[in-house]
Amino acid sequence: MTYALIVVPFVLITAAVTLWSARRPGFGRRMRASLVAAIVLVVLTAVFDNLMIAADLFTYPETHLSGIRIGLAPIEDFSYPICAAFGVPAVLALLPRRGDS
Repeated sequence: MTYALIVVPFVLITAAVTLWSARRPGFGRRMRASLVAAIVLVVLTAVFDNLMIAADLFTYPETHLSGIRIGLAPIEDFSYPICAAFGVPAVLALLPRRGDS
């Protein structure tokens, strides 16, 4: 199994939860904040994944990768921070607020 296939369920769940949260107030503001967070997380992932791979802390089997890289980091590594940036705020928007019953 490739890393790109492992990512698919995370992306689908993130997309579904984010779309579901569109009915909640502040969706546009939440999406703008998520975009900013995603950009920051992608930059941090690029920097630190490249440093860790260069330091030989871990490697990826080439047979499981798409071959697309940002520096030394495989593109598949960037899906997780993007999913977190959009998925976590969407889940929080769907949770009941204190005092709501």
